[in-house]
Amino acid sequence: MNYLLTRISGNGVTGPIPVTITGCQSCPDACPLKNRACYARQFPLALHWSRVSNGYSGYSIDTLCIHIRSLPRGALWKHNQAGDLPGVGNRLNIRELNAIVRANRGRRGFTYTHKPLYRENERRAVSRANESGFTINLSANSIIDADRLSSIGIAPVVCLLPEHIKQAIRTPSGRIVIVCPAKRGINTDCSRCGLCQIANRKFIIGFPMHGIYKKLYNP
Repeated sequence: MNYLLTRISGNGVTGPIPVTITGCQSCPDACPLKNRACYARQFPLALHWSRVSNGYSGYSIDTLCIHIRSLPRGALWKHNQAGDLPGVGNRLNIRELNAIVRANRGRRGFTYTHKPLYRENERRAVSRANESGFTINLSANSIIDADRLSSIGIAPVVCLLPEHIKQAIRTPSGRIVIVCPAKRGINTDCSRCGLCQIANRKFIIGFPMHGIYKKLYNP
């Protein structure tokens, strides 16, 4: 599986921070957006993702970790503007995840995962990553699913929301869900926000579906 790190992103959502791409082989079947409403299928990101997935660009996990360690101390960076955690499909490659966590020491990496994490050793690996400064957000498909993932207690949670949600709401169990500031019309991006990197936050972050995606998938 190939990886690629871009030191200054041109993505308007993230802002000019380092970002990575992981081959599409990492995407789990458990993700309801796979091959349907995945934003990474948009041009031009889809073109770069395809090249990494097909092995025409990118490099191994070891080279990726060299690039991560070369980032400035304290740097905020996003792992996977396309792709998921290491491992083919629903499985998590714990060895490769641990390598990323070690390379991230002293930096502020964050990412999201739709991997189901059925196995206890996978859950422990994700928990250790969050404790070690590499923030892995569990991606929920709805506020009901957000309650389920939050109850596991290993990582912060984000969730998909219907397009019309613009203000904070609560899950059925009473957990607070705030809408991503950039999705509320606030002039910001990941480089200026950083909420998704806070592993011990007490709230869920929601992302309203929009554009063509609200037609393809409605949580």
